[in-house]
Amino acid sequence: MSKSKTNKNVSMKKLQQRLTEELVRTTHFNKFEVESLISLFKQQQIKNKLDRIKFRDVLHNQFDMTDDLIMDRVFKAFDKDNDSYVNLEEWVRGLSIFLRGTLEEHVKFCFEVYDFNGDGYISRDEMFGLLKKAVVKQSIDEDPDEGIKDLVELALKKLDLDGDHRVSFDDFQEAIKQETLLLQGFGQCLPDDRQKRAFEETYLSIACLK
Repeated sequence: MSKSKTNKNVSMKKLQQRLTEELVRTTHFNKFEVESLISLFKQQQIKNKLDRIKFRDVLHNQFDMTDDLIMDRVFKAFDKDNDSYVNLEEWVRGLSIFLRGTLEEHVKFCFEVYDFNGDGYISRDEMFGLLKKAVVKQSIDEDPDEGIKDLVELALKKLDLDGDHRVSFDDFQEAIKQETLLLQGFGQCLPDDRQKRAFEETYLSIACLK
């Protein structure tokens, strides 16, 4: 191995070590867990990044997610630099919130998922699009869109606290404080306890090394 290649490898290891230390300080994971997530990332990534397809495979295979729209929005919530890829740091930071986030972090995450255009509001159209995916089809004698519109109105009554016919982040945050069950009312974008436990037991426990 050439000296320049050896120096490059040493430099990369130092950079990863510094990133690991930073992630331990600023996420909900310890050193072993961060290193385990880095290892998992390296198994999934191409050129040090996860594309949308690979990321959706993780959501589907590890967390049983099937809603294409929600999976795309979760991808966007992880992809903080908006380059259409999830890099190593975004992967660990995103999973920190996804798996172990506080209620405040989960409120911000879910709002970002539901706010399609990033304008700071969940609009009627955005609610309609989300609920249309989640609602079970009604009988052929009924207009399913009418039923969804009724659900949108019910959602607005619960969430639109300032009465401007759309849901701001402040509206959403305050409504969730009053009734936490509303957090994922427009579709599941966080894993449930069983899914979190299965993922952590598989990838983040000492037992996974055996």
